[in-house]
Amino acid sequence: MVATSLAAGASLEKKPVNKWAVAVAVATGALLEIIDTSIVNVALTDIQAAVGATLAQVSWVVSSYAVANVIVLPLSTWLGRRFGQKNYFVFSLIGFTVASVLCGLSTNLPMLIAGRTLQGLMGGGLLAKAQAILFETFPREEQAAAQGFFGIIVVAGPAIGPTLGGWIVTNIDWRWIFFVNLPVGIAAVIACIAALPRDEGTRDRSRVDWLAILLLAMGLGAMQTVLEEGNSDDWFESNFIVISTLLAAFGLISFVWRELTSDVPVVDLRVLRHRSLWAGSLLSVVMGMALYGALFAVPVFAQGIMQMTPEQTGFMLLPSAFASAVGMQVISRVMGKADPRMLLVAGSLGLCTALIWLGDLTPQTGEDDLFWPLIVRSFATVAMYLPLNLASLGPLPKKDISSASAFFNLTRQLGGSVGVALLTTLVDRREAFHRAVLVEKLLPGDQDVSARLTMFAQRFSSLGSSAYEAQQKALAMLDSMVNQQAAVMSFADTFWATALLVVTTLPLVMLLGKPARGVQVDAGH
Repeated sequence: MVATSLAAGASLEKKPVNKWAVAVAVATGALLEIIDTSIVNVALTDIQAAVGATLAQVSWVVSSYAVANVIVLPLSTWLGRRFGQKNYFVFSLIGFTVASVLCGLSTNLPMLIAGRTLQGLMGGGLLAKAQAILFETFPREEQAAAQGFFGIIVVAGPAIGPTLGGWIVTNIDWRWIFFVNLPVGIAAVIACIAALPRDEGTRDRSRVDWLAILLLAMGLGAMQTVLEEGNSDDWFESNFIVISTLLAAFGLISFVWRELTSDVPVVDLRVLRHRSLWAGSLLSVVMGMALYGALFAVPVFAQGIMQMTPEQTGFMLLPSAFASAVGMQVISRVMGKADPRMLLVAGSLGLCTALIWLGDLTPQTGEDDLFWPLIVRSFATVAMYLPLNLASLGPLPKKDISSASAFFNLTRQLGGSVGVALLTTLVDRREAFHRAVLVEKLLPGDQDVSARLTMFAQRFSSLGSSAYEAQQKALAMLDSMVNQQAAVMSFADTFWATALLVVTTLPLVMLLGKPARGVQVDAGH
């Protein structure tokens, strides 16, 4: 009877689907999630003043979103099977839009954190399922074009976020970084309902393993919390970080054991038997560290050393977003003719070149000095982005790609969190180191030091300061110059360290498989 029904269903002609209408609809929804991962960063100072919170407290506006997002990401494949791709995507989109409104209406910090947590839970489903929907909608021969289109959104989104956020905060109000999602979210919901085909096939009605989900939430949530808050809490000097680390270890180890012994796992970890996937996932972690780490360091340097406003910083990053869009189109066309592993190596070397270029920083570095390194970084990012997905997932059997893609996307997300956490700590530690070295060289009897202090003191005396005040101001000015130089040198160290990390992990490329001719996979997270 079942076989007869399936045969009858298969014989029915499917309703025609406008592939590009689907692509635009899901890309709009995914763009909301991508922009919101970075748009809030430029508004933290204004939010802090509005809700009366400390800097440590307001950082949870960012952390709560990241923690919730990373928990949902590996579950997205199972949720799509259980509720249907279209149903789950539209539900996530509606929930994300409602959560955005709640964030904008927040009158205190707990309400805002709750709204951001809901945003993260809903957003994790948006980007992950957008990939799967595109992959299922476009035939194999059109996958490259679809990837190129969607890749523009994925790569340019993080640069658009700070630009848009800086303009809104400067010219309107911080609440509108959330309210702006309402009209876009409504339009995306309407477009998805109209364009996406109905969910077909048998849905997953197996028993829900709530314990596995709980262990996953505990493990990933605690680990992401450690990465987000570790530096501000002085890492393992904090009991909170120690307890979170223990919870992360217990949760993740228990989750892995339960999933490997389950007949119906929530997250299929058995796909890691494929060599190209685990090698690609390791490279994905490194890529996430390099990309998000560099993306984090440049705005901090621009605002802290170059004294640029958030709006100016955003517009400085905008050309690199356009470079990513152009690069995505070029690489998506080249991929069908070249070995993706060679493209990946070329992109990695290009990224290293850009990072070393960025490492040549001085206190006099200006916006023009950063223009070409950022352009090269953006193009190299694209040259790594698509080939790594293709070389990691392309050799896998089609039945494993959905589960493998969810795990692969998670590694890049975690890599970004690890990269930001490590580079933040590196900046702090290296700044202290460089300051100590510079101070040692400023000997009281040194003629150059004395001449510089005398010049500063004479300048302040000419402005009306007493001899004592002029001397103290001269010392303070010299101290400020030392601090600035130490900060510049610490940022340069982070770029050099990131370049070294990319180079040392390049041999993993040899473990990646070469996908069969014509195979295309979704662009990934």
